[in-house]
Amino acid sequence: MQRYVKGARGERELLNYLYSKGFSVIRSAGSGVNSISPDIIAIRDGRGLAFECKAWDRGSVAIEKEKYDSLVEWQRNSKMDTYIAWRMSNMGWYFIRLEEMRSNEKSWSVTRSDALAKSRRIESLVGIQ
Repeated sequence: MQRYVKGARGERELLNYLYSKGFSVIRSAGSGVNSISPDIIAIRDGRGLAFECKAWDRGSVAIEKEKYDSLVEWQRNSKMDTYIAWRMSNMGWYFIRLEEMRSNEKSWSVTRSDALAKSRRIESLVGIQ
């Protein structure tokens, strides 16, 4: 339950930030228990962004292959840029494109060092400096 609370709090944090920057936003109900949609959808000026959120304090983030496939399909159907949004404690949010993740036997993953090397932050995604 603690992990759900931490994740939901992180999703609301990102949602509120995007809203404060002029986006229309929605948090998908039940996103943690189904694999048919990303956690957050944000739209501004006809441009949409989709986020699968993770608030983990580990050396990597992984998502199940089924969820990854659903996100790829979502991106293809919606034409929205879709990201893994990883909130790292005391470091904020980092954003990973789906195609930047690595496949392994049971999941798709990205390491903390790869996410930090990409250094893709929210400001670059929403066009705010």
